[in-house]
Amino acid sequence: MNELDFKDRRVLITGGTNGMGNAMAHAFRARGAAVTVTGTKPAESYDTDLQGLDVRQFDAGDPEQVARLVESIEKLDVLINNGGMVLYRGQEFEAEGFQRVLDVNLTGVMGLCTGFRPKLALRKGCIINVSSLAAFSAVRGNPAYGASKAGLVSLTKTLAVAWARDGIRVNGIAPGFVKTNITQVSQDNDQISEAIVQKTPAGRWGEPQDMVGPALFLASSQLSGFMTGQTLTADGGYSLQV
Repeated sequence: MNELDFKDRRVLITGGTNGMGNAMAHAFRARGAAVTVTGTKPAESYDTDLQGLDVRQFDAGDPEQVARLVESIEKLDVLINNGGMVLYRGQEFEAEGFQRVLDVNLTGVMGLCTGFRPKLALRKGCIINVSSLAAFSAVRGNPAYGASKAGLVSLTKTLAVAWARDGIRVNGIAPGFVKTNITQVSQDNDQISEAIVQKTPAGRWGEPQDMVGPALFLASSQLSGFMTGQTLTADGGYSLQV
């Protein structure tokens, strides 16, 4: 038996048009899954590899779009809530900015989870919520991002308990500093980037591909069938350093 065979499975990955989500999408597709990915722009706007993927333009902060996406996908085995946003220059301290980030990173995720619950239950499927190290410590300058990611960790635990009898497993991944669009500001600052590398025992930034293994593991009912409510930290050891 191949524990990582996803033939005849349907996978939805929000934020799958680039970065970690795109790496995950191609990993699932290579293992036989039909993969739908979402992004905030039209498919032709991306310079990433979208070959073989069902691409949808989608804003998780819009409840109507959440409802339409749920309705448009007939069956689902794996829901990966990877999409997210961050605002810089103090925008998250303003009510409008704070609310916008929570709408996308947390409320929208809840909408997708509840919307797809019946379909996931029919397939004994699973949910993977992509959180962040920001869930476990202060994030200077980004209160909404930190709060939303902390909320995802708690939401993962709660839904795991609430929906276990449905046969739905709910787990999460908390990436460390990974080279994606959302961390580009830190990557471009040599001083910040070097400080991150120095504090990471692995001695480097994470790559999107580093999140593929945890995602495949959590999606496999053979490998992680008795796991639910857990958030795996994948940070090269960063969080272990005082």
